[in-house]
Amino acid sequence: MDRDIEVIQARIEASSTFVDKLFDEIGRVIVGQKSMVERLMIGLLADGHVLMEGVPGLAKTLTVRTLASAIDTSFQRIQFTPDLLPADLIGTLIYDPQDSEFKTKKGPVFANLILADEINRSPAKVQSALLEAMQEHTVTIGENTYPLPDPFLVLATQNPIEQEGTYPLPEAQVDRFMLKLSVGYPGKDDELEILRRMSRGRGPEAEAVVTPAEIIEGREATESIYMDGQVERYIVDLVSATRDPESYGLPDLEPLISFGGSPRATICLAKTSRAHAFLRRRGYVTPEDVRSIAMDVLRHRVLLTYEAEAEEMTSEDVVGRILDTVEVP
Repeated sequence: MDRDIEVIQARIEASSTFVDKLFDEIGRVIVGQKSMVERLMIGLLADGHVLMEGVPGLAKTLTVRTLASAIDTSFQRIQFTPDLLPADLIGTLIYDPQDSEFKTKKGPVFANLILADEINRSPAKVQSALLEAMQEHTVTIGENTYPLPDPFLVLATQNPIEQEGTYPLPEAQVDRFMLKLSVGYPGKDDELEILRRMSRGRGPEAEAVVTPAEIIEGREATESIYMDGQVERYIVDLVSATRDPESYGLPDLEPLISFGGSPRATICLAKTSRAHAFLRRRGYVTPEDVRSIAMDVLRHRVLLTYEAEAEEMTSEDVVGRILDTVEVP
């Protein structure tokens, strides 16, 4: 077993050389927000979509654009608005009078990286147009189904749902996102650096330093990272505790949780834990990898009851209690 881990470790070190280049290039443009940038990288490596929530002005859009610019790949930014139609995303059939036939016009979703900006500014029918693309990596237009390019990643931003003109994302749509990030305000030192950089005109632009082939190679290396059986059981226990907290010594959470994490949450937590280990240049997953990423995987998959809302409990509070209570191997 030790020999196998040594082989995996050597592969990880060889495949992770692009990580520093990518972080450095993004850091030339983005001040602070290291956690957000790292989570976007985890989404890339784990082949999972990322939803970022925060008030306007926190560089969510700029960070995604910078990441896309630093990777030599195709990128499309889609601004979600109340009058957007599903065909504006995936494409449609257009009648050609010269040939007397319908021809397919592909939409902007046919790109490697998609920035779905302010995704909750559009109603549910438009948000749901992304469901097939996000889950199956295909798009159906008319009678034909078309594959999307690889890698394919949706990076979506949304404003807090309490704000004016927002539509809550359907549960099925939210569950398609591997990670949901809560983006906060920068610290004073970071904000001072932002002021100095951005108050004198346009800041620096990122250049392409990584190829899609390097990303795919890193993704394949991530999948090979060793995960011990005890860590696997720990992941299952964390997700199970969101469904049956009483079995884990948390009976007071039972009336607060309407729905817990599904098996998709378990899969996502395993994948992102491996990606977290990859970024640490390790060929094996530790419980700390799981704990570091669990909140971002579970916060949008734990749906609360009205009783929890009345007690002003949030899903983060519930997940935090579970992380503090479930025994760590």
